[in-house]
Amino acid sequence: MNWPYEIRIGWRYTRAGRAGRRNGFISFISGVSMLGISLGVAALIIVLSVMNGFQKEVRDRMLGVIAHVEIHAADGQPIEDWQALARRAAQDPQVKAAAPFVAAQALVARGEDMRGTMIRGISPADEPGVTPLAAKLRDGELATLQPGQWNVLIGLQMARSLGVAPGDTIALVTPGGQTTPAGVVPRLKQVTVSGVFEAGHYEYDSGLVLMHIDDAARLFRTGGPQGIQLRLADQQAAREVSARLGSQLGTAFLVRDWTRTNAAWYDAVQIEKRMMFIILTLIVAVAAFNLVSTLVMTVTDKQSDIAILRTLGASPRSIMAIFMVQGATSGVIGTLGGLALGLAVAFNVDVIVPALERLFNASFLPGSIYLISSMPSDPQAADIVPIGLISLALAFVATLYPSWRASRVNPAEALRYE
Repeated sequence: MNWPYEIRIGWRYTRAGRAGRRNGFISFISGVSMLGISLGVAALIIVLSVMNGFQKEVRDRMLGVIAHVEIHAADGQPIEDWQALARRAAQDPQVKAAAPFVAAQALVARGEDMRGTMIRGISPADEPGVTPLAAKLRDGELATLQPGQWNVLIGLQMARSLGVAPGDTIALVTPGGQTTPAGVVPRLKQVTVSGVFEAGHYEYDSGLVLMHIDDAARLFRTGGPQGIQLRLADQQAAREVSARLGSQLGTAFLVRDWTRTNAAWYDAVQIEKRMMFIILTLIVAVAAFNLVSTLVMTVTDKQSDIAILRTLGASPRSIMAIFMVQGATSGVIGTLGGLALGLAVAFNVDVIVPALERLFNASFLPGSIYLISSMPSDPQAADIVPIGLISLALAFVATLYPSWRASRVNPAEALRYE
């Protein structure tokens, strides 16, 4: 192909360096620079893909238990006609289902064991439309929640830690107490464990108790539902929908979406992802700017070649283009290699990590600490494309100064001792 001579010479310099000690050393430095770029790009892709997978996995399991949006009365009073409020909320096209709820903290006791828990009173008829967990339990354990029978469903981890099974009884200790001649004593209620659920999220499997909303309202003396939960067509639109509902319903109600009810987790994940992107981008930058030393050595080694090209009529601009092509080629090769390696690992994390765990006889993600016990991965184009562009941009910037110095070589000085 009839490429411009700047591109052909730059490509030839990129491939050269196998002959001679000095040229071989320059080729080695160039290879190290390309390898550094590849490893930096691959590390960025792998880390961000794992963080995306972790975020998606935890978010999906979390939203399998909680609703996308919650509406509470601003004064903290029970909602007398939750159906009317649900109909008003359903006017938004994103709202697909609604259900009432009562939520409060309590202690659950079994023998000598006692632990804090979140009690959620739900409507078995309406809850399956709002949370996937209830939909999964619709024809089984959920049917056992009948008003007045004081049955509860508990998470798998809680059942294991308390040593209970369906049919056993546990005691619920509620906040506040009853005033008696002996003083204030806690209010206790014996309830029957009618089923055990597994949400796949350690926090809920170990700290959530489900019961009928009527029983929960009587237990906590709320007088009715404390609010309603909404399921949306698009969970990512929760903030926009909650803002619209807040303006429509007015100041009498508080509207919160899942990103605000779990703000600590949501914000922490976003900040960690940004910081990891910045830190690993610096690794790519260090590798890319290693190209500076490679090009400086190449320019020094090619002084006579530059002088000959100048005497043959090459302009300083063409000389600069030759070395920019050489450096940019190294950056492109390193970036493409990093993309290939990073994507290969990111798409096979579910195979690689279990193999490493078996090899080292270790668990990298204990479920009690990281909420999930398997390494997830979710490569996204929104992360991968910027990584590739930034790597190419850094490699291009690294070529500017050495290429400019090459264009300033004086032919007479370079050929004096040739």
